[in-house]
Amino acid sequence: MATYTPNFPGSNTIVEESWREGRATGQAEGKAEDILHILEVRGVEVPGSVRERVTGCTDLDVLGSWLDRSLGVTRAEELFVVE
Repeated sequence: MATYTPNFPGSNTIVEESWREGRATGQAEGKAEDILHILEVRGVEVPGSVRERVTGCTDLDVLGSWLDRSLGVTRAEELFVVE
């Protein structure tokens, strides 16, 4: 029995892969900005090394953890402490 597999223009191509990568990059950048904004609003000083590490991260799960931690840390470096 034959199986129908639709092949829409752009599906499974470099165009689709590029779109996915761009979307993931945008999500990571957005989370990084949110983390830094939360720290700023809370009055937590953010050294350049922390800012670079946060903005350079592309792992959405890691950024999600840092976002959660940004709500309660007293020093920006505490974002990276694993309990």
